[in-house]
Amino acid sequence: MSSRSPVRVRFAPSPTGFLHVGGARTALFNWLFARKHGGTFVLRVEDTDQSRNTEEAVQVIYDGLQWLGLEWNEGPLVGGDHGPYFQSQRHAIYERYLKRLLDGGHLYDDAGATRFRSPRQTVVVDDAVCGHIEFDMSNPATHPDMTIRRPDGSWIFHFVNVVDDIEMKISHVIRGEDHLSNTPKHVELYNVLGVKPPVFAHIPLILKRDGKGKMSKRDEGSSVNSYREGGYVPEAVRNYLCLLGWSPKDNREKLDIEEVVQLFDLDKINRRNAAFDLDKCFWLNGQYIAQMPMSRFRELCVPVLQADGILFEALGEAHLENVLGLVKEKIKLITEVGPWTRPLFTEDFPFDDTAVEKTLKPAGTAARLRELASKLNRVTDWSHDPIEAAFKELAAAAGVKPALYIHPARIALSGRAVGPGLYQMMIVLGKDRVLARLEKAAAMAG
Repeated sequence: MSSRSPVRVRFAPSPTGFLHVGGARTALFNWLFARKHGGTFVLRVEDTDQSRNTEEAVQVIYDGLQWLGLEWNEGPLVGGDHGPYFQSQRHAIYERYLKRLLDGGHLYDDAGATRFRSPRQTVVVDDAVCGHIEFDMSNPATHPDMTIRRPDGSWIFHFVNVVDDIEMKISHVIRGEDHLSNTPKHVELYNVLGVKPPVFAHIPLILKRDGKGKMSKRDEGSSVNSYREGGYVPEAVRNYLCLLGWSPKDNREKLDIEEVVQLFDLDKINRRNAAFDLDKCFWLNGQYIAQMPMSRFRELCVPVLQADGILFEALGEAHLENVLGLVKEKIKLITEVGPWTRPLFTEDFPFDDTAVEKTLKPAGTAARLRELASKLNRVTDWSHDPIEAAFKELAAAAGVKPALYIHPARIALSGRAVGPGLYQMMIVLGKDRVLARLEKAAAMAG
């Protein structure tokens, strides 16, 4: 890392109503770098395109970053000494820099557009990720003079981006590799303004799963909001984004964010582009849910249960904890908590038609469910081993496999063929509710 200090980095999204995982990964790498070096992470909103920008679109950026736990030290909502943090509010600053360039003879008018006169020299960029690169800017055909301001008075990205980075004292510009080709233009502006450029670090692109082409807005998993709505937990998504272009070099994949902060640095970022793999993110999500503390699991589940209209409060906190304990290591997405737990909170739960047809309708099932209810009624110690023994004794006496009692019982108690462990579920439901449901299912079996 450069000796330049202090570290100040920024994430500068355009509000389009969509926070792409590529943008989120850029924000994350900036946030990690700032945390690692005790620096400042700045959020700046590049909203010069007034036709596309809305309050809702800006809110999407705030929500996505906050959900991922990427709190910014300076910027909208928190303030700071280098604002305003919306480009649409910084016109006076841009006018001042425009005058400096005009006075220095670096600009000219071209049919109403203000253009920058390139010095036509070789620009050297020592990129912290991509290495030493030389850009030959001598040919106007391949490197035409860039526009600074359009005829309608609006500013071009390259100019305001450089001005803001100067004014906000940005020390390191960490951004996607697709901006690498813009960098020599930016360096030309720094040079004529007499300002030392920041350290540039261009991080690898995120490609589609098959590695063919850059991931776009249309690809599954491209929007941060899709994870939030789809039942992913922020810790898992953030962990997965860390692995897109960076690794701890020891083949581990599940890493606590505090450890990533300790290990992270620009020289550990890969040069190779990263292929996006939603399956790996899904796997990580299951790992995080299974291993997280119960208090965190409860915090994530309660809003989902409320949204699903499941009245869990009436049965008390202990029952809620018991139920969540049953499903914690089974579910892979937080959105599954409703369907998996509804039968443990209420008698009003749906039955899966396929499961009923396959498991309850075959001949003899009603009789077996009634036999089971009778056998379980005689169990005095309502705990795992005596309940399991009842199933095995019944099956042995009938000369059949225990599965012929277990599978119908699972449908009777939960309406589903998959779910928590059967005996654990029976303990949480309690004997009376179990016997009543077996009787009800026997009637359904016909």
